[in-house]
Amino acid sequence: MVDRGCRSRTGLRVHRVETLAAPDRAHKRGIPVTSPARTIVDFAATADSGELEHAITEAYANNLTDERQILAAIERVPNHAGAALLRATLRQPGGPQRTRSDGERAMLRLIRAAGLPAPRTNIVIAGFNADFVWPEERLIVEVDGYPFHGHRAAFERDHRRDIVHKNAGYEVLRFTMRQLEEEPLYVAAVIARALDRRARG
Repeated sequence: MVDRGCRSRTGLRVHRVETLAAPDRAHKRGIPVTSPARTIVDFAATADSGELEHAITEAYANNLTDERQILAAIERVPNHAGAALLRATLRQPGGPQRTRSDGERAMLRLIRAAGLPAPRTNIVIAGFNADFVWPEERLIVEVDGYPFHGHRAAFERDHRRDIVHKNAGYEVLRFTMRQLEEEPLYVAAVIARALDRRARG
């Protein structure tokens, strides 16, 4: 490719490749760019697993790409530095899951580390968003992060949401960031017992 004198600098990292397949090229407002799928492949080379999963799910949510296109992009550069991490992220139980906060990401890591069944994340139940949902067991887990649940309006909103979810037949468990940080084994055990109890009916 033509070197236009671009150099990496603070906040900007320049990537160069010898060739770029046609499916990996795109245009945005007349500017040549890499396709969303190829951009994720390149991002995987420098991202950690959490950052990569977040990028994938945001791309999915905004209809920029899908798993089929990402896998095809990997196949065009199978020895790319980020290919192994990207494949692992796509293949994890339940696939990449969308999270909206550090608390949700911490909870998802704990659920996976504990070997619990993969939940669905951030889906709407009875008109209200739920952080983590096991639909078959009808269990919802919510994470109360420090910045978002420390005032009366947030407390009342969460209380109303819990009532609606319970009336829809779901058990609702709430955990704080402090519990995730200081009592992860307790949190995992409570969720595991609830899943087992709900599964047995």
